[in-house]
Amino acid sequence: MAMERLGEQTVKALRCLRWLPAYAWQQASRRDRRHVPVHLIIAVADHFEPSIVPAQPSAFASADEQERRLERWCRAYPEAVDAFRDADGYPFRHTYFYPAEQYDKRLIDRLAEHCHAGWGEVEIHLHHGLTSVDTAVNLRRALSEFRDTLSGHGCLSRWQDERSPRYAFVHGNSALANSAGGRWCGVDEEMQILAETGCYADLTLPSAPHPAQVGKINALYECALPLSRRAPHRRGRDLSQGRPPTTFPLIIQGPLGLSFARGWSRPGIDNAALTTANPPTMQRLRRWMGAGVVVEGRSEWRFIKLHCHGMDPRDEDAMRGPALKSFLREVKNESEANGTYRIHFVTAREMVNIALAACDGRDGNPGNYRDYRLRLITSSR
Repeated sequence: MAMERLGEQTVKALRCLRWLPAYAWQQASRRDRRHVPVHLIIAVADHFEPSIVPAQPSAFASADEQERRLERWCRAYPEAVDAFRDADGYPFRHTYFYPAEQYDKRLIDRLAEHCHAGWGEVEIHLHHGLTSVDTAVNLRRALSEFRDTLSGHGCLSRWQDERSPRYAFVHGNSALANSAGGRWCGVDEEMQILAETGCYADLTLPSAPHPAQVGKINALYECALPLSRRAPHRRGRDLSQGRPPTTFPLIIQGPLGLSFARGWSRPGIDNAALTTANPPTMQRLRRWMGAGVVVEGRSEWRFIKLHCHGMDPRDEDAMRGPALKSFLREVKNESEANGTYRIHFVTAREMVNIALAACDGRDGNPGNYRDYRLRLITSSR
């Protein structure tokens, strides 16, 4: 019996590390082509849950407490980051992936006001299949209804002159397209439903050491498997200059790799999460740059998608405290002093627009393409 349990644990561990062969190959084969300047395109996918109760995942903060948290965020965040602007004059912003199943009109009204003032954008987050497997019908209804609700708040975007709202997505518990062995989802054809309801990009990954982590890492790509299949993002065709993508949603991954901050004998995983235990640092920035997340043929544009839980009280320092301020100050000073890289703080939508521009062969300053295809519903452009 003990041997059986040991075998199960080994299998689980190996599943969590299925990305290591790809990482080893990337480290051996990728060469850092010298471009000056390199453009660092940095976005933060915030799994924004005002209801979060630390260490009690099944509990929810009271409505009044959620309102207090959000109001404090909307006041304190601009004060924390306003002094640190990127090469185009933009502040460090979050994309707020708000959980559809926790919709509260008062909270979205306030968050939309915060975003319309220039401090980020709202997109869709969803936890489902938690107590029993979800169904395709229920999933489609939840996504469609929340999409339309957010667009009614002046959030989300449209593809050029189309009228239907489009959205970016982050899956709760990382189980995108039922990729966690049937837990926290249950809908194999989820990616197809995302495509049909207007999702232009998924920003769930990386999720390591979560079992939903796929083997393909450090990439921007189209799903290569049929969207109706479970976890079609296990295989993908990298975005490439000269080949506009045709399969949506695109998979926009953040950097994933090993960290040896504690020494070579104690490697850890850097999955680009911002927490108090792992705040942003210059050492981590260089690791994220080294992951080489690019559109093929446009290697001087480096895409760095970070993620966090902005409403987790335990991570306040990494969200808007001294750790974040120190990082932003160092980045700004170094980029201005040596000229080897330029920083562009973007939202998820802007990151996808810049990637699409790279696919179309655009060059120069990537900041010029923030509204390339997907344009905010509130925008007059």
